[in-house]
Amino acid sequence: MVPASDRVRSPARTSVWLEQRTPSRPRRSESPVGLDRDKITRASVRLLDAEGLAGFSMRRLAAELDVTAMSLYWYVDTKEDLLELALDSVYTELDPPRGHADWRVQLRALARDYRELIVRHIWISPLAGTFLNIGPNSMLFSYAVQDVIRATGLPLDRQTGALAAVFQFVYGFGTVEGNFKARCEANGLTQDDFHQQAMSTIRSLPHLWQIVESTDELIAARGGNTVEEMRERDFGFALDLLIAGIEAMRDRP
Repeated sequence: MVPASDRVRSPARTSVWLEQRTPSRPRRSESPVGLDRDKITRASVRLLDAEGLAGFSMRRLAAELDVTAMSLYWYVDTKEDLLELALDSVYTELDPPRGHADWRVQLRALARDYRELIVRHIWISPLAGTFLNIGPNSMLFSYAVQDVIRATGLPLDRQTGALAAVFQFVYGFGTVEGNFKARCEANGLTQDDFHQQAMSTIRSLPHLWQIVESTDELIAARGGNTVEEMRERDFGFALDLLIAGIEAMRDRP
């Protein structure tokens, strides 16, 4: 028996984009007609939208495509590879900035589009935090963001910090928003009904009254008649704060 320390171990699979290799199971003549990796990826996105990460499996995907589970492995090696392909594919829904608009306008547009993408496909949030995000579509979005941050006039050594401040905020905001909407839908409630139900329950608990009282004051001052209106006000003002911070740091020696 070969000692464990002497065994040759294959390197861990870090990304489907870093290992340009063909699947370990070669295609066969009986491969289903019309099946290819793009078609499988599109079906994966539809299934993830409908059932989320918890409901996604190669067997379930095969049933959706009306093929055998083994036939999927003629195009991808693992389920993780397919999830990474699905993640990158949704970045095609993001439009790059057009023309030569002011960087503030472009930054707001990119931030809003990214937020909407996360809310629309809530499953990409955990995947974006797991994978390297170096697929071709993800990289195009990254280049667009870098171009806008470069246009701010910030010194080079401060640009990555500005990028992180804006887009990690958007990532977190969109994740919370998407999960809240999904929870409402799962319980058959509107966002307003769910919010009011939760607040009514909290108000009935004496030990939380002081917290609720101060929260009510904040909500009243913020304005907005619905959860979505309140959320839009918060998101817009938060972006204003970040942009003002970029301007202030740009002009600081």
